[in-house]
Amino acid sequence: MRTTVTIDDQLYRELKSRAGASGRTVGALIEDAVRDSLRAPEAIARAPLPPLPVSGSGGLMPGVDLTDNASLRELLDEGIPLLERR
Repeated sequence: MRTTVTIDDQLYRELKSRAGASGRTVGALIEDAVRDSLRAPEAIARAPLPPLPVSGSGGLMPGVDLTDNASLRELLDEGIPLLERR
């Protein structure tokens, strides 16, 4: 179906640029955006989450107390790079 929609000039320029970069049409991108916005919130909420990145051996660094904001701020303000703290 054909229809006319008014879109902000800057938004259209960004849309056209993204369409060109992806090799798709502006219409296809708009269709996808409308389709996504009409999707039921329950379906979106049930989408599987990607796994969280894991690094290091785990646990807190010595001297770190996550319940004490002031001490955390002091540690961060010391300017010592994270890798040197290990």
